Amino acid sequence: MGQQTQTTPTKKPHQTLVFAVNGERFELSELDPSTTLLEFLRSQTSFKSVKLGCGEGGCGACLVLLSKYDPVQDKVDDFTVSSCLTLLCSVNGCSITTAEGVGNSKDGFHPIQERFSGFHASQCGYCTPGMCVSLYSALINADKTDRTGLHPGFSKLTVSEAEKSIAGNLCRCTGYRPLVDACKSFAADVDMEDLGFNSFWKKGESEDIKLSRLPPYNCNNATRVFPEFLKTVIKAGFNLESEGCCWYSPGSLVQLQSLLQTDEVNDGTSMKIVVGNTGMGYYKELGHHNKYIDLRYIPELSIISKDQTGIKIGASVTISKAIEALKDENDSGINHEGKLVFEKLADHMERVATGFVRNSASMGGNLIMAQRKHFPSDISTILLSVDTMVDILTGHRHETITLEEFLGRPPLVSNSVLLGIKIPCWKSRRDISSKTYTKLLYETYRAAPRPIGNALPYLNAAFLAEISLCKKSAGIVLNNCRLAFGAYGTKHSIRARNVEEFLSAKLLNFGVIYEAIKLLESTIIPEEGTSSPAYRTSLAVGFLFEFLSPLMNSYTDISKLWFDEYNSDLLSNGSKIKQNCDQFNQIKSPALLSSAKQVIQLNKDYHPVGEPLTKVGAVIQASGEAVYVDDIPSPRNCLHGAFIYSTEPLARVQGIKFKPGSSPHGVSTVISFKDIPGENIGAQTMVADTQKNADMAANLAVVDYDKKNLEPILSVEEAFEKCSFYKVPHLLNPEPVGAFSKGMAESDHQILSAELKLGSQYYFYMEMQAALAVPDEDNCIVVYSSCQCPEFVHDTIAKCLGVPSHNVRVITRRVGGGFGGKAIKAIPVATACALAAYKLNCPVRMYVNRKTDMIMAGGRHPMKITYSVGFKSNGKITALKLDILVDAGMSADISPVMPHNIIGSLKKYDWGALAFDIKVCKTNLPSRSAMRAPGEVQASFIAEAIIEHVASSLALEVDSVRNINLHKFETLKLFFKTCAGEPLEYTLPSIWDKLAISSNFYHRTEMLKEFNRCNKWRKRGISRIPIVHPVILRATPGKVSILRDGSIVVEVGGIELGQGLWTKVKQMTAYALSLIQCAGNEELLEKVRVIQADTLSLIQGGFTSGSTTSESSCEAVGLCCNILVERLTALKEKLEEQMGPVKWETLILQAYMISVNLSANSLYVPDFSSMQYLNYGAAVSEVEINLLTGQTTILQTDIIYDCGQSLNPAVDLGQIEGAFVQGIGFFMLEEYPTNSKGLVVAEGTWSYKIPTVDTVPKKFNVEILNSGHHKDPSGEPPLKLAASVHCAIRAAIKEARHQLHSWGGLDESYSTFQLQVPATMPVVKELCGLENVQRFLQWTIGSKQLHSAGGTV
Repeated sequence: MGQQTQTTPTKKPHQTLVFAVNGERFELSELDPSTTLLEFLRSQTSFKSVKLGCGEGGCGACLVLLSKYDPVQDKVDDFTVSSCLTLLCSVNGCSITTAEGVGNSKDGFHPIQERFSGFHASQCGYCTPGMCVSLYSALINADKTDRTGLHPGFSKLTVSEAEKSIAGNLCRCTGYRPLVDACKSFAADVDMEDLGFNSFWKKGESEDIKLSRLPPYNCNNATRVFPEFLKTVIKAGFNLESEGCCWYSPGSLVQLQSLLQTDEVNDGTSMKIVVGNTGMGYYKELGHHNKYIDLRYIPELSIISKDQTGIKIGASVTISKAIEALKDENDSGINHEGKLVFEKLADHMERVATGFVRNSASMGGNLIMAQRKHFPSDISTILLSVDTMVDILTGHRHETITLEEFLGRPPLVSNSVLLGIKIPCWKSRRDISSKTYTKLLYETYRAAPRPIGNALPYLNAAFLAEISLCKKSAGIVLNNCRLAFGAYGTKHSIRARNVEEFLSAKLLNFGVIYEAIKLLESTIIPEEGTSSPAYRTSLAVGFLFEFLSPLMNSYTDISKLWFDEYNSDLLSNGSKIKQNCDQFNQIKSPALLSSAKQVIQLNKDYHPVGEPLTKVGAVIQASGEAVYVDDIPSPRNCLHGAFIYSTEPLARVQGIKFKPGSSPHGVSTVISFKDIPGENIGAQTMVADTQKNADMAANLAVVDYDKKNLEPILSVEEAFEKCSFYKVPHLLNPEPVGAFSKGMAESDHQILSAELKLGSQYYFYMEMQAALAVPDEDNCIVVYSSCQCPEFVHDTIAKCLGVPSHNVRVITRRVGGGFGGKAIKAIPVATACALAAYKLNCPVRMYVNRKTDMIMAGGRHPMKITYSVGFKSNGKITALKLDILVDAGMSADISPVMPHNIIGSLKKYDWGALAFDIKVCKTNLPSRSAMRAPGEVQASFIAEAIIEHVASSLALEVDSVRNINLHKFETLKLFFKTCAGEPLEYTLPSIWDKLAISSNFYHRTEMLKEFNRCNKWRKRGISRIPIVHPVILRATPGKVSILRDGSIVVEVGGIELGQGLWTKVKQMTAYALSLIQCAGNEELLEKVRVIQADTLSLIQGGFTSGSTTSESSCEAVGLCCNILVERLTALKEKLEEQMGPVKWETLILQAYMISVNLSANSLYVPDFSSMQYLNYGAAVSEVEINLLTGQTTILQTDIIYDCGQSLNPAVDLGQIEGAFVQGIGFFMLEEYPTNSKGLVVAEGTWSYKIPTVDTVPKKFNVEILNSGHHKDPSGEPPLKLAASVHCAIRAAIKEARHQLHSWGGLDESYSTFQLQVPATMPVVKELCGLENVQRFLQWTIGSKQLHSAGGTV
């Protein structure tokens, strides 16, 4: 190893950056220090598996395995990092492994990638490479352990570790269940019966057979070898000067102080101190830095030392390494209680951020962000509770202060350095003279939208208490305590010292706890502007109550435990106090997906159609070799675009300039409407040399607005007052059913003018909007677009450029998730790129960043619903009238179709008579667009909310009201005149009854009632709901061509979005061509390739939407194949007469020789009798809510869905599960808030929370019914079934409110309430009672007083 070259700011460093990517050596001497690893990999290498999903370290799409060699211990440290945050200069001497390095098509796929494919765990595939890298890292590190007793074919991973390996990765398609199954298949302790549907084995086969059919895994050769050439690279840091930008890696505090002092002198220098650079994910970079100082090579900042007094952790130590140190069981003289405190600190830290962020983020960086920028840190709170000390160096002055003092000081000055922290080792005191024994209790808490991390908390807390047993008073005395709270809307974590002083030396009883809580309420007060302030205060109360109330056990229980040396921990698993504690929160160490069952009916009559084949391209998606638009290499001289978005809802743009004092790098020009030669699309696009520079320049743009005499419409109420509506074409206007006034007259009861409101939902596709435009000869242009409707992109570009349509070609190969958001919304992105490329005569590409996309996307349509309903005493509804205001935003988009979609799905119940007035409102908010089941998922909720309201007003069981209002076939025909079909096709009644049996619905309902009687702070609810989904087929083109060697190329108008369109089309092609009955027909499937959509090759492609494109495309391809079979049949018969059985290749070669046309086009146009039909399904969901936090856990979901004739049950199963989980996001998690001007304020993964592996059902059972009556739209209808979760939450809240009523906390109307969407933690908690703890304590104290006075309770 070479000598370290020490540098000072006055001496220019001359070093090269050396690292490896997938074993390939890279050596750089010139680079911009702000360059991230992701930017380098995507722009300077062929490895494109690292995807930019968020730029915040919050999604896992950009993960790589980073390996570091330790020459002292001669070992390699392997861990995942977010390449979007990791600065390239920080990887000197490291080996990087991407998904291509894990395995690929040329060198062979890794079993991880093969199993992800075989378990049907990849849909759009954009997140899959990151998932594979996460699991790969977990396997490597597990196999380094000394665990024994392994079975051949398995790794050393446990099931729990396997599940959690992908806990930080986001997926918007799959619903996570197959991903978890693929991971668990490597675990040593897995039960093979728990693994879900896959392509490796059949149900009922033995475990040995199952294992033999899995792609083999051998831990001995699974680990990548660390490159030998890197072992000689200098490890003492990397220094670089490049075009005025410097990167320094000081090796001592002296060098660091020198650099900091130089920066003080050079006032113009913008300095950035880095360790893992993860702070950039939260505090976005809005400018350039001239100097970067890497702290990782200063020994004093990297120290970890442990002795009997405590543990010292250097500031640059990563959170992951700190966790390891805290959990280290090596004896350092630390007592038992001290170890318990350390373990609980570590457990809490494991719920901070994600594993790949913790691998880079430093302890010091987290505390500095908390101190300087008021970051809502968990780590500062838990360390504050244990009297952590902080070491600071300012200039040459060294001081050690408490963390509390550190947090309370003004922001640390630039020449001050946080050296490290010391966490003391705690132990209880034992006063031998008084024979008083004390015990130490320690617990940490956090309430966050995701149980196991990857979400900022609403509030965190940590409590340390020393307690003793008081024989005289037969209770527990709290000698002293430390109560720390943070992240609740305060500048930094605090100690609740007034509460601590009050509790000190108090004999604990409910009265004392009540007084302490009252005091705490006046202490934990969020700052103005904090969301849900009352909720956050209630969390503090709930956590303190949860900590103290288990100590209210009987004296006998406590004293028996106290002197039991075996159970020296008061909260050990066997103790009654522990059992008492468990009643509050079952999520301390939450299990993820415990089990799942898939029931699939296979049909082999039309081989290979109907068979559960793996998705086309799944394995290359897993290896990262599948090419998306942004993966296409940039042509020479390519520029990059970024949108400048408006911050005003309605204004005239007077001009655009940059912020004063800013100097954007690499900007070429701004494209505006003035540059449009054809029709105006109205976009302002910043064009620069890189995407980063374009984005930063767009952020620095200042728009001069003229708002004179302009009054924006910002709500549907304002639109209604001003009659601002979009016209709905007559064909899209649904017809009412029956006579509303007559139905109301027949009713026994009525609910009049009740209101509901529904918000929006963001698509959160993993691949952002992307386009690449390349000018071509003769005034032509080729545009690669990530879109769902290339035909409409094509038309818009031609009109914008003012050129004939034949001058434009739009190509789309695959899309990394769309959900409707890449239909209309993709058009301006592609068109803006085309316009810039056309004007500048050079290639221009755009990859819209997450924040801008969230602002412009619009998402799902918000609505205001007013309804009046009449019903009989038995719950049968006789009439329903709806007045619905739909917020369509500033342009029509697809909004005129909303009335049709809403009413179509609302008709799932027999309402007797149905009347409605739906206004599609034009507002000055972002234009809303199609989002998976547009209008239909809202209608599903509206229907269930009405049913729930009727049941509540009659005090009837909700399920009985649903039952009585299900359609008979006669009423189904009345409501669905054109698509009800025949009586045998109406499968909902049988599905409804079958689901009750398969889900054990009635027995679970009774068990749930018993659970609710026995648990004060956890309540459960269960709900069963149906769906009826109208389907309309559209005309779709297809083209099949047979090449000379017999291979087959297929084109369809539909786009592969992850829904398995290519897979189903491939199956249909193989089946339809096999009807010619050549020898070797069984090999036809492997000869078929479906290729990208090209608008000049196949026209009239239309939209890929509505869950019907796969079905229609298969019909179109079937027509093509019929033509080809007809053309080939005569030749085949002639050849058979001459030579007997004919092989496919022989037939095709002969056809070529005699010039048979082997290419066929078709346009499938459904006839009126078959273009409309109904889909049916039902779901049962059971949830559990925590009454102290509002957290909801989905315990189980059972779905039965009628796919009619599934073209591929494996693909449809994934669509059903994925759609349902996306619905969970809408109903439970995803808030899409705006400011007073209507501008979206949710920014990326920090504030917008889609479901993760820890928020989906713990048991997830799906049965696909093949009734055979129609084809298989499965992408959208199951999303509506997620309303069952919302209804179950409502049922659980109802139980909580009944209990609160019994405590005197609610009046008699407690059972009537509206549960808004999404039912987030604050919403659930508020309905359960923000002061439910106080009410319980008042009730308990009052009951005890009454009892002591001789009364009855």
